[in-house]
Amino acid sequence: MIFPQRLRGLITDTAREWARRRQGPDTAPLALRRQRIYILPTAHGLVFALMLLGMLLGAMNYNNNLGFAITFLLAGMGLISMYHCHGNLEGLELSEGSCEPVFAGETARPGLVLENTRDRARYGITLWLENQQQAIVDIEPGEQAEAIFNIPAPRRGRVTVERFSVASLFPFGLFRAWTWVHLRMECIVFPRPADSAPPPPTSFTDTGGAQQSGSGDEDYSGLRDYRPGDSPRHIAWKAFARGQELLVRQFAGTRVVKHVFDFNDVPGNGLEERLSILCRWIIDAHAAGEAFGVKLPGVIEEPGIGKAHLQHCLTHLALFNAPK
Repeated sequence: MIFPQRLRGLITDTAREWARRRQGPDTAPLALRRQRIYILPTAHGLVFALMLLGMLLGAMNYNNNLGFAITFLLAGMGLISMYHCHGNLEGLELSEGSCEPVFAGETARPGLVLENTRDRARYGITLWLENQQQAIVDIEPGEQAEAIFNIPAPRRGRVTVERFSVASLFPFGLFRAWTWVHLRMECIVFPRPADSAPPPPTSFTDTGGAQQSGSGDEDYSGLRDYRPGDSPRHIAWKAFARGQELLVRQFAGTRVVKHVFDFNDVPGNGLEERLSILCRWIIDAHAAGEAFGVKLPGVIEEPGIGKAHLQHCLTHLALFNAPK
């Protein structure tokens, strides 16, 4: 059993590489043309063909006109199903979908958008990755559908999908049409936050800077220029609507907590442990509404707030000396 599996794997890999050289590089949006769609009978299709052969021999042996009629009728249905199976993929347009970042140990879920530009529905479009079925979608005429890949992400860094196949067994499962697609999709994997981490180094405070929220009882003291990381709540939107520059209201007595988490200040024995602790500090600071930044060898991210800033800092951690 091992030898046939290895032989089958060798044949499959050789066919994939041949198809890639034949098709050339793929770029989104990618329309599946008929020249790149392959089709072969399935196991059910082969059994169906043997059954038709038996029926044909029986009809010839007994000179049975009804047997001939049923045999040729079923053969015609088989040929029509081959046409529809191939056409179920032809003209389908593919493009990269969204992929939300995840933490190490979770499942990355990059998406693929399939668009049906034809005037007929497409049924049972199946996506395969490494010989594992990922999704089955139906697409109505002129509509889009997003199929999701499920990929384990045990380590931080990038999870990439560089090759997958799109297949169809529609309508009767007698034939399988498929093509290999080489669209690169990726998902960022953040370090896994430490379950327990020592307290971060002493933070520093500033007056009139960025913060997530205020107590509401500070005294207004004027305007200043906007700086990245300032809270949208403190922006003078009315002045901005009148055509003035983006300004921020200052309040006397506002004490803003800021953190700059330095990789060199993190305790720990290894790179991954220290990044996990940094990840925990950043998440906790974001949850507390405090401004934070991160400092890594060769990377300095100034303090800021907000979800976009959080993901930006965590992305630095994810890609810092990321394992291949």
